[in-house]
Amino acid sequence: MAFSYNNDGEQQQARRGRGFRFTPKLLVIGILLIVVILTLSTGFFVVDQTEQAVILRFGKYLKTVGPGLQFKIPFGVDKSYSVETQTVQTMSFGYRATAAGNLAGSSTKYNYSKYMDESTMLTGDLNIVDIQWIVQYRIDDPYKWLFKLNNPAQTISDLSRSVMNQLVGDLPILSIMTSERTSMEVEAQEKLQATLDSYEMGVKIVTVKLQDIVPPAGDVQDAFEDVNKAIQDMNKYINEGKENYNRVIPAAEGEASKVIQEAQGYASERVNTATGDVARFRSVLEEYQKSPDITAQRLYIETMEDVLAPGGNLTVIDKNLESFLPLMNLTKEGN
Repeated sequence: MAFSYNNDGEQQQARRGRGFRFTPKLLVIGILLIVVILTLSTGFFVVDQTEQAVILRFGKYLKTVGPGLQFKIPFGVDKSYSVETQTVQTMSFGYRATAAGNLAGSSTKYNYSKYMDESTMLTGDLNIVDIQWIVQYRIDDPYKWLFKLNNPAQTISDLSRSVMNQLVGDLPILSIMTSERTSMEVEAQEKLQATLDSYEMGVKIVTVKLQDIVPPAGDVQDAFEDVNKAIQDMNKYINEGKENYNRVIPAAEGEASKVIQEAQGYASERVNTATGDVARFRSVLEEYQKSPDITAQRLYIETMEDVLAPGGNLTVIDKNLESFLPLMNLTKEGN
């Protein structure tokens, strides 16, 4: 029994040794599994629908890929940088939003006091004015955005302030607050875009929008508000006048055109009638010149036919007849 027991223990020990034996084949398989896992985890990446990804190989630009599942060489050979290219980003100048409104009805709060250095400017007629505006832009080329400038967002901010200061410095304060507002927005967008293109930043300016223009405080501000109100009233009266003009003038022009057309039609009718009469007279004249007696007699007969037309109530009396009483048709009613 003891021999049998020892034999069974040795067999179990031998089986355990064969089950956990480490071989080179298992080492290779393990390494391959690790490589596959690392490749899958670091080689494949997803680019969002609003993004584009820039891929560098050993630090050098390789390509730009769009949204979807993409592949790069893992283990640090390729590196990808995702950039928002479909989202319109906004920069504000002269103020910042400190708390956004919610569904309960609270409004967005803004901070103006900390950003007076951005909004305070000197106009062309040496007045101080506070201007708040926004710049909306979209990244058009992610490679240029990442590698052409060190801090592109700060560059956009500095250039926007520079362009706005230049425009404000070229205009009087009254024009800035009234008539030149729209043209300033358009010109600021064009100048800012041209400068960014010269820097090759890969940015597309969507819009430049002036938010608020505040004149100097105190009595000067009250005076500018009065001027602004007067200009609004003037524009109101001008619009009312244009409305009245557009209502009355077309009707008068239509009536005048109608009268002119009627006069032209009447003139054409008279000219055509006169032309026809002249043609008939010439034809009669030619016949008269050929045989005056016959032509004169024919004209007399035709004239008498018109005078003595059938259905007429005409009585011809010899002028030499004496003692004639007009007692004709005594039985006819009305006589």
